[in-house]
Order: sequence, then structure tokens, then C-alpha cells
Amino acid sequence: TGNPKKITDKQEPARVARSVASMKLKYVVLTSVNRDDLDDGGAAHFSETIKQVKRFSKNITVEALVPDFNGSEKSVDTILDSGVDVFAQNLETVKRLTPEVRDNRAGYFQSLKVLSYVKKSSPKTITKTSLMLGLGESEEEIKKTLGDIKSSGVDVLTLGQYLRPTLNHLPVKKWVEPSKFKEYKNFAKDIGIKEVSSGPLV
Repeated sequence: TGNPKKITDKQEPARVARSVASMKLKYVVLTSVNRDDLDDGGAAHFSETIKQVKRFSKNITVEALVPDFNGSEKSVDTILDSGVDVFAQNLETVKRLTPEVRDNRAGYFQSLKVLSYVKKSSPKTITKTSLMLGLGESEEEIKKTLGDIKSSGVDVLTLGQYLRPTLNHLPVKKWVEPSKFKEYKNFAKDIGIKEVSSGPLV
């Protein structure tokens, strides 16, 4: 996040693609800082990078962990048109804690709307989101959020323990027991989320 004056490195997509190919990766996750200085939020640059990776590595699976693009369907379409295999947009936390945990430009329902749009527009694209636990959310809030995630058509969910990166970040409110992670995984699977990874170190 910042204002690099709309500058992007035009050579980066090819460099990334060559690096991925040199490591002979079968699965790669592409992500970036938010580029709110760009009109499309960086979607075109993401798209070109995905295309280049797939050109250099024929049998690779590409996951794009992207911002919500301020809800822009046009930017989301740009990502989908690249042939991305997995579209990831992290919800991060429950609705009540979203204003405290996430950037003030992000929104709980906006993230869900983006994920829902992806699944409706491109049913074969795998949709993915993640939640951090231990920020003060209740069990009821977690289960409500899992229901919202399912209703948005998300295919893959990861649940992990929030770890405080620095003293300037929010403190850990609770260390969630491994048994609770297992319980939430079972709940998510029971309501129909296809793939769930859940544990303190996920």
C-alpha cells in the first residue's frame, strides 16, 4: 500500500515466470501489496504475471491472493480472464472485528461479494479465503462467518492462529486449542465447504 505514482515494473511478470520455471514448481501463490494508486488496483499486472507463469510452466497451478479491488467487477474479470486456477481473497476475521483488524478500505461484505462474484462468473475457478482466530471473536461469530463463507460459494478455507507480528499490531486475545480448530474444521465441512485446513500453524 502506498503511492508509487502509478509506476509498475513491466519486466516483472516475465522475471517472476522465469523464476517459477527455474524452481520447477507445480503450485505457486502470487500476491502483492495493495496498489490503490492504480486505476485497476493492479489487476492488469497480476493478469500478465499469471499469463507469463503459465506460458513458462505448462502444468502449473496458479493461485492469486489478491486485494478486493474495492469491489470492482471489471478488475476481478481481468484476473479471471488470465486463466488463474485459484482466486483467493482473505476475509481475515469476523464481521464485528473487521474495522479493527483490517484496513479501513476493506469490508467484510465486500470480500464476500467479490468471492461470490468469482464463483458465479467462473464456476470452474477455485475460490479460497482465510480466517485468523484468537483476535477476540466468539464461537458463535466464527460459525456465523463460516456460514457466510459457504453462502458465498467458497471452495477452500484455511483457519489459523493469529500471531502478533510486532508490538504495533493487535495483541493476541486467545490461543485457540488444537481441538477447537478441529471442531471448526468439522463444522465447516459439515455445512458444505469442500476443502478445509485448520490448525494453529496453518
